Amino acid sequence: MFKQDFVHVETPEPHRGRTREMLKQHPEMRQLIGKNPYSFLAILGVVGFQVGMAVLLSGQSWWWVFIAAYLLGAFADHALFVLIHECAHKLIFKNRSANKIAGIIANIPLIFPSSISFETYHLKHHSFQGVHELDGDLPNYWEAKLINNYFIGKVIWLLFYPIFQVFRLTRLREISPFDKWVALNWVVQIVSISAIAYFLGAQSLVYMIASFFFSVGLHPLGARWIQEHYLTRGEQETYSYYGILNGVAFNVGYHNEHHDFPSVPWNRLPDIKKTAPSFYDTLESHQSWTALFLRFLFDQEISLFSRVVRKNRGKVALSDESKPDVELG
Repeated sequence: MFKQDFVHVETPEPHRGRTREMLKQHPEMRQLIGKNPYSFLAILGVVGFQVGMAVLLSGQSWWWVFIAAYLLGAFADHALFVLIHECAHKLIFKNRSANKIAGIIANIPLIFPSSISFETYHLKHHSFQGVHELDGDLPNYWEAKLINNYFIGKVIWLLFYPIFQVFRLTRLREISPFDKWVALNWVVQIVSISAIAYFLGAQSLVYMIASFFFSVGLHPLGARWIQEHYLTRGEQETYSYYGILNGVAFNVGYHNEHHDFPSVPWNRLPDIKKTAPSFYDTLESHQSWTALFLRFLFDQEISLFSRVVRKNRGKVALSDESKPDVELG
C-alpha cells in the first residue's frame, strides 16, 4: 500500500547519543578527527580530468558525449560532490575561507553554482536531521505525493533530482540564502561555463551537463541518495554502503560513521568502524548501489515517504548550527 505520510517519531536524531557512547568506550577515536589537505590535490586532479574530457569531446559525435558522460563523467562529478562535502565540513584546511575557495574550485565542472549553498543547508541536515522545516535532505510533501511509489515517477524523480532539490529551499527556515561567498560562487561558475561553451563548443558543454545529471540521478550512483536515509530495512534512519564504489567516491558510503563523527575526513572513515565494530556490525547496511538503484525503481514498498521526520530538535542551539559535532570539542 502506498504510504500517505512520513514516519513520525518523538525521539531526537540518533547520532549524537551514539557519538557520546562511543567516545566513552573508545576515547582514542578523538585521534581520527582532523584535516586532510591532500584532498585539495584530488580536487585539482578531478577538475582537470573533467576539463580534459571536455577538450577531447569537443566536436565529437553526440553518442560519444553521452557514453563518456555516463561511464566517466558521472563518477568524476560524483567525486567532486563528495569533495565539496569535505569542504563544507572544513575537513581540508584549517582556514574557513580556504575550504570555501576549494569548494568553489571543485564546483566548476558541476555547471550550477552550489558549493557554498550546499554547506549552509547540509550543516542544518546534520544538526536537525529529520526536522522537516530545517532538513533540506527531506522531500517536500507535494514532491512525495507527486512521485508516488511507481516506476515512472521514480525515474522522473531521479532524472530531475537536482531540480526537485531546488524546490525544497523555499520550505526551509532560519537560513540566509545569499552572501558574498554565494555571489563569488555564481561569478566563478558563470565565467567558467561560459568559457567552456565559447572555446570548446556545444558537445563539451553538453558533456558537462550530462555528467552532472547522471552523477546525482538516473544512474547507479543515484542510489546514494536512497542509501543514506531512506527506510529500506525497517525504521533505521541512516545506512552505510560498504561496496566497491567507495574506492572512487572517497568513502562517502560510510554514512553512519560520518554522521557520528562529522569532523573525521573521508580517508579515516573506515577506521571508525574498525575501532568500534560493535556499534556498526549490528546496523543494516548496503553492499551494492546498483542493486539498491534497481530495488528503489521497482519496489512499490519504497517511496519518497520512506523517511523519518520529527519535531524534536534536540538540544542544538542555533548558534551551533554550523558545528554539528560540537560535543566533540
